[in-house]
Amino acid sequence: MESTVEAKLKFIVPQDTKPYFESSALTGHLPKIHFKTEYKTVIVKDIRKNLNKNSYILDENGFEFHNFKSQVKNFYDHNEVIEVYENELKDFLTKRFLAKEVFVFDYTRRSDNENGANNPDGHRKPADRVHADYTEKSGPQRAKDVMGVEKFNNLKINGKRIIQLNVWKPINGPVKRSPIAFADASSILRSDLVATDQLFPDRTGEIYHIAHSDKQNWCWLSNMTDDEILLLKGWDSLDDGRAKYTPHGAFDLPYQKESDPARESIEARVFLVL
Repeated sequence: MESTVEAKLKFIVPQDTKPYFESSALTGHLPKIHFKTEYKTVIVKDIRKNLNKNSYILDENGFEFHNFKSQVKNFYDHNEVIEVYENELKDFLTKRFLAKEVFVFDYTRRSDNENGANNPDGHRKPADRVHADYTEKSGPQRAKDVMGVEKFNNLKINGKRIIQLNVWKPINGPVKRSPIAFADASSILRSDLVATDQLFPDRTGEIYHIAHSDKQNWCWLSNMTDDEILLLKGWDSLDDGRAKYTPHGAFDLPYQKESDPARESIEARVFLVL
């Protein structure tokens, strides 16, 4: 199988007014978007062969891969995920980043089967519009929501660094269809990032959708297994030129088949305090 594929990714079409969409949490199923999108055919590079060379690190590229074996028996059992997986993640991320604190604050399961994956707040399909999870505005706001305004302000006053991560993990691997594509963050220009309001039942968030540029470098990891995780950076309190936002989104492989097993995954959203 070739190490690169030509695939269609779904990008936002920039517009004069600020775009917005109703989240799955608000609609109960598929998001309802209020802006135009377009498919662009891009080269997506399989980086499987480079993983043992430490070629990709979070602060330079915006993503990392790691082997990660979980003791969770059923990732659709939300209590088991919180009791087992959350502690596994905290232990792993504490060691990997020498984190002082780890806050795990959200889980989303996704599937490209007919109904999507079951979650406590509804069913979820893969997110096919390429996007970054947080923005210059919503990253710190979400951190305040999760850890409290007073704690957030104290961390900032004391010079602590805060990083938001999306930890993406297959739960029905190896992934044969609808894998996740992710950009090398160093290839993304600020002008590619389109701030978009995300409407929830109780609040309005903000993410970046991505406008297409020929300078962007897109990657994927073939045949991801249940014993691997992908770390995607969603926001960083440091703004010194290192990777800060990592665009990503699901795409169809040109050779995937309907008979292939459904892609099922879980993503955990995390704040690290360093």
